[in-house]
Amino acid sequence: MRVLVIKTSSLGDVIHTLPALTDAARVYPDIRFDWVVEEPFAEIPAWHPNVERVIPVAVRRWRKHPLQARRSGEWRAFRHAMGDTDYDAVIDAQGLLKSAWLSRYARSPVHGLDRHSAREPVATLFYRHRHPVPWGRHAVRRVRELFAHALGYTLGEDADATGSYGIDRARLLASTPYQPDRSHPYLVFLHATTWPTKHWPESYWRTLAELASGHGWHVHLPWGNAAEGERAQRLAAGLQGVTVLPRLTLTDIAAEIAGAAAAVAVDTGLGHLAAALEVPTVSLFGPTNNGYTGAWGRRQLHLAADFPCSPCLKKHCEFKPTADDIRRFQLDLHPEQPPCFTRLPPERVWSVLETLLVQAGTA
Repeated sequence: MRVLVIKTSSLGDVIHTLPALTDAARVYPDIRFDWVVEEPFAEIPAWHPNVERVIPVAVRRWRKHPLQARRSGEWRAFRHAMGDTDYDAVIDAQGLLKSAWLSRYARSPVHGLDRHSAREPVATLFYRHRHPVPWGRHAVRRVRELFAHALGYTLGEDADATGSYGIDRARLLASTPYQPDRSHPYLVFLHATTWPTKHWPESYWRTLAELASGHGWHVHLPWGNAAEGERAQRLAAGLQGVTVLPRLTLTDIAAEIAGAAAAVAVDTGLGHLAAALEVPTVSLFGPTNNGYTGAWGRRQLHLAADFPCSPCLKKHCEFKPTADDIRRFQLDLHPEQPPCFTRLPPERVWSVLETLLVQAGTA
């Protein structure tokens, strides 16, 4: 059986799709997948042993420069790659208009969510087969259910159990020459994220780094752009054993995370990558809902802010604390700090992290 998967972005969403492939491979051991994915995340599908071909797209770039995409031949090459294989099924696991539009270039029947289940109901117009998957469940569970409907099997009683992302670590590590410094056990702090409200305060990260360093741990700080690199430098300044990593590829970062004793993460794609690699992780949630998009896997602990407006699911904080709120919650207000994160101080995070390290046998 050969199946085409369309799940283009984002980093966390792509990772959330991997367990569905593992489910399908248990039912159909000979199944092979091709995967359409945005080019920044094209490394990820190849880590799964049942993925045979990765078809990269650059929808964001093509939208900005459509003529250049045509002249370069990229668009033509993509259409050819989509149409050169007869698939047993095509699964749009994104549920957006952009992914549904891409699915029309495949020659085989397309499966997707029905109009009550998709994030953008108009996308369902492009599907021959539409499947109901209720809201209110974790994103990983929803994708697993969609695959089960599309490929004709049931998840069974373990539908909510922690399954396997199926990442072949040997395959992943063999694809990069990067070798983490393992001369000392280390922790990885995944401090970078997209929404302003999902950022744990920089002063909190600094205190956590001081606590880790004071307890003899080395801390590694990855980064992906100039702003993140500058923040990492500030967090590490003057602290023994706290290292700002060089700028790494996604596969290099995966190798770095895989070698860590544990990680601390905000709600970010790299936190989901840590979960997929089964690295013990403490994930911090302020405005987002860990029940729907929390790190899914073994040895994953979520700390969610206990605050009146959490989770607000907003990219910009609109909470205006009263004098009573400031007294009640002992708010330590800073310009870069969503008030909800005052409920997750670094001392509490460190205590939880120490417990996790003991449970994992790495303390």
